[in-house]
Formats: sequence, structure tokens, C-alpha cells
Amino acid sequence: MAVVCDGMGGLEKGELASATVIRAFLQWFGEELAYELENLDMRVIGEKWSLMLKELNVRILEYGQARGISLGTTFTGILFVGEQYVIVHVGDTRAYQIGKDIRQITADQTFVAQEIERGDMTEEQAKTDKRRNMLLQCVGASDLLNPDVLVGHTEKGVYMLCSDGFRNEVTKREIFDAFNPAKSVNGEAMHANARRLIQLVKERQEKDNISVILIRTDWE
Repeated sequence: MAVVCDGMGGLEKGELASATVIRAFLQWFGEELAYELENLDMRVIGEKWSLMLKELNVRILEYGQARGISLGTTFTGILFVGEQYVIVHVGDTRAYQIGKDIRQITADQTFVAQEIERGDMTEEQAKTDKRRNMLLQCVGASDLLNPDVLVGHTEKGVYMLCSDGFRNEVTKREIFDAFNPAKSVNGEAMHANARRLIQLVKERQEKDNISVILIRTDWE
């Protein structure tokens, strides 16, 4: 299991929101996963994760309202069991699969992504639009939360979860060149390539949080 949360609402508030969600999923992993494996259904797990996020959304929303503050977090989580995976997603953190090419699995829940899908904005326009960071959903800041639940067959290669701060200043080609299976031969190589790409992102003046998780998937 891997989870990336990108908190919003200032450093302390964003950290509170993201840490609250991370702790809840850590607890689920320790206490509930073994029971789920007895009668495995990845779609059921995804729906349970979705329900967890809806409950966390209410808790964080009420906490903020009681204190007159605004806080929230994105969420992209993935669970692998054998040759299956489930992803649950809110906001603009992303999940990718990297094999012979690079494929974005999740869809950004942002204003500009919605406009691109409608044909009212191009990807080039979205890069400079002042509303490019406007989220349509956020855990802790949405009146109604509807996470995306995606179930799939695990492909050999590399899966990547990342915050928008990691991928804003690099191209898909640069990500593929750094993390493709031929470059991701072991943990040390993956860690070194991640550090190199993070440094490149910093050199290009990225100011947002930079988070990335890599998982290599292999089986006989």
C-alpha cells in the first residue's frame, strides 16, 4: 500500500489535514487488511476507502469550521494484492504506470482538467491559467466528497504516486527516462533517480510540496 496526500491551508493546517488522513489509512492497514484478504474483493476495499475519506472529510471540515480556518488535503492511495490493484483518488495528486511508456491512471479533479475535457481549454492554456490550482474536490474542504475508485490488473513495471509539485516542472518524457523499468532495477537505483529528478524540479524553481513514491511490480 502507498498513499500520497498534499495538504492545503498553510503549512501547519495542511500538515494536520494530510497527517490525519495518513494515520487513518495506516490504522486500516494494520487492523483491517488481514480480514479483507480472507474474502478478497478489491472493489469492496475501494468503496470502504471511499467511505473512510467521506468520514474524514466531515471530521476535518467540522474541525476547521469550529476554529474558523480552512484546511484540507488531496489523496491518492493504491493497494496491490497479487496481480490486482485498487486506487482511490481525490484532487490533483496522481498515479502513473510506467512500462513500455508512461500512462496517467488518475484524472485530476481540477477546474482546468474539467475545462480541457469539455474542450473549452487546451493543455497549453491550462499551464498558465490562474485557476490551474483550483480543486473541484478536497478532503476536508468539500461539502460533498465523491472519490474516484479504480480497480485494475497490475502490469509489470513501475507505479508512481506524486504530488503536483513533483510533476509540474518536468515532462512525461523526463519522468519516463528516469523511472522506466530498465532504470528502476533496484531500490537504490530508484531512490537515486528520484533524488536526481527532485533536484531538477527544484532547479526549475518549483515552490510547491514535492512528494513521489515509486513501486516496482514484478512476479514470476
